[in-house]
Amino acid sequence: MTHDPHDSDSRPVPGRELDGFEWSVRPEPAGDSAAEVVPLDSRRRVRPLEDATSVDESEDEFFDRETVAIADRVLGPPVDLPDEDTIPPTTRAARRRAPIIPAWLRTWQSVRAMAAWQTRDAAYVLGYHAARSPKYLAKTLWYALPGLFTGMGRLLHWATAEEGNWALRQYAADRNDAETWLKLDKQRQRQSRWRWSVLIASGGLTLGGLLAVLVADLPGWVRLAAAALAIPMLARVGRPSDKPITDRVNEAPRYRKLTAELVRRALLSCGISGITQAVSKDPNAISFPQEIHRDGPGHLAIVDLPYGVEAAEVVARRGRLASAMRLPLDQVWPEPAAGHPGRLALWVGYEPASQMKQPAWPLLRDGQVDVFKPFPFATTPRMETVNAELVFRNWLVGGQPGSGKTFGLRLAVLAAALDPRAELRIYELKGVGDFKVLEPVCTEYGNGFDDETIARCAAMFAWLYKECERRSKRIAHYHALGKAPENKITPELASLKGSGLHPLIVTVDEIQELFLHPQYGKEAGEICEKVIKLGRALGVILLLGTQIPDKDSLPTGITRNVNTRYCMSVADQTANDMILGTSMYKQGYRATVFQPVVEAGWGILAGLGKPAARRSYYLDTNDADKVIERAKRLRGLAGTLPEPGTQAREDAPVFDVLADLAEIWPVGENAAWNEALCTRLTELRPDVYTGWKSEQLTSALKPYGLRVGDIGRRIDGKPVTRRGIRLDDLTDAIAERNRQKRSG
Repeated sequence: MTHDPHDSDSRPVPGRELDGFEWSVRPEPAGDSAAEVVPLDSRRRVRPLEDATSVDESEDEFFDRETVAIADRVLGPPVDLPDEDTIPPTTRAARRRAPIIPAWLRTWQSVRAMAAWQTRDAAYVLGYHAARSPKYLAKTLWYALPGLFTGMGRLLHWATAEEGNWALRQYAADRNDAETWLKLDKQRQRQSRWRWSVLIASGGLTLGGLLAVLVADLPGWVRLAAAALAIPMLARVGRPSDKPITDRVNEAPRYRKLTAELVRRALLSCGISGITQAVSKDPNAISFPQEIHRDGPGHLAIVDLPYGVEAAEVVARRGRLASAMRLPLDQVWPEPAAGHPGRLALWVGYEPASQMKQPAWPLLRDGQVDVFKPFPFATTPRMETVNAELVFRNWLVGGQPGSGKTFGLRLAVLAAALDPRAELRIYELKGVGDFKVLEPVCTEYGNGFDDETIARCAAMFAWLYKECERRSKRIAHYHALGKAPENKITPELASLKGSGLHPLIVTVDEIQELFLHPQYGKEAGEICEKVIKLGRALGVILLLGTQIPDKDSLPTGITRNVNTRYCMSVADQTANDMILGTSMYKQGYRATVFQPVVEAGWGILAGLGKPAARRSYYLDTNDADKVIERAKRLRGLAGTLPEPGTQAREDAPVFDVLADLAEIWPVGENAAWNEALCTRLTELRPDVYTGWKSEQLTSALKPYGLRVGDIGRRIDGKPVTRRGIRLDDLTDAIAERNRQKRSG
């Protein structure tokens, strides 16, 4: 077919591609009806686009005003791996930068977790469908007969070839173009002839095979196999499209592979203005420096957020992120990634963490602990084991009631109990006996929040400070002998009998009861800070637990010097930073996202590598009994099992301020000033009352309800009034306390 340039109907359309070229019609000067057909591609190659601005429009050269130069875009590696290997060979070198061994195959824990999840999922699906197999069989037989006739009708319709060029024949009929219609129908008839031949031949073979199966003497299993193959195929053809034969395993959508589009949509749904504005200007503002890959029982996405957006902002909106993904909260785990503050590590599990069975503590049934080496303490959301350390560390564990704080703290002490060299001293100032199971292996144990127990706990800290002084001299002695090269305790010194440098593990739960005590709190806080600073290199390890992390109940000097922190569920940013450290909340490490009771055991563990969400192993009382029985055997063999009923510390000052006041009360006096009483108390017990002033005595008497008031006297004829107490009030306070003890 020739092209007539004068025919307006056949003239090429500007910008339309013909024969692989892009053409344009350039009008000629007036009076000449001819037009010049210009190949744009060739002209663009002749004159580079960069020089277009220097071309004079008056010259007889082609000048394209509407063409805009677009620089080549640099594309990164693919984020979502395609199902098939369709990447051109030229880009395969870039793919070699990926790890040879996938992340989920690098550890046995990941492999086991992946295999366990796949096995559980497959077993559930098989069991679900197996229970419904009778219904499936009935539906298959019900739809098989209609499927036979429906299949025959479809084969006959296919043999007529009616749908081959139906649209073209209909178009010719609408235009009354009989000649074209006849040509198209002849083409249909030619196609129909060979289809009928194929249908008749295949039908004959099928019928012959069916007769052979029915008539021939074949084994029964052959006929059953033929029926099992044919009937489901007929049922699939005969069933309505909206009525599947099998039921869905679950009504909720099944877990989908984590994709870049899913992550982008979820991040946009978080309501962070920086992300929304950046993506509206540039759809590629959210990028992925690594491919999204399987990591344990889930997938991990490393995301570079838009400029100016920190990963901490996304972590704070974990709930919105999970809502956008239509997943439970404990299935989505965002956290800041290494590199820069705008890099996010988003891990999404195959199932919620609450439904994933945490593995048993590796030391539950057997094993021994060396406190100088790491021991299993917690698991990641991927159910990988996280090891912790005791020697050269001091721990602070905090969280609101129901967060699992006590169980996490007790787990560390149970591990220490499996080292026969470690001496344990425990005080739980809550009074419920959570650590009672450890008493048989403790040198010193106290339970309760009464004044006597708190006084013993305060005296223990005073003894610890003296113990640090004694140990520092022992370290200097062994350093001179070349046995303590860095002036620190070593495993050899800890194992050396008679060295006095065995590991000393001191645990105080609900320590805020001590620090808030009006009589012992301030001094105990100061001594505790000194012990934390000095004892780390001397084998003295403090494990402190609290549920009220504020500046009054937890002195800042203590929080600044502990090097291992485990913050479980807390209510606000202040409590979060009191446990984890200043600015940790802004950096994205937020324990406020955990729900007490529901997510008990979860927290942010800092000081043992990069801070991250961890779940401590859970051991109930029965499990703890098993561990302690093994610890008792180990200590019995090593000769370090404490004797029951022995004195914990010979120099532990146990005192009663009311009884001491009654003992030193001035004879014949009905009232006495606090200053005089403090002097007499110091003479009675200098190790306890040295340095006491009137204010301290007043604070010590407040819990007993003993009233301190103004007492006036004449000295050298002049009236003098000072703070003091009366003998009658002291006697009444002692009587009331004794009555309460008898009734309790």
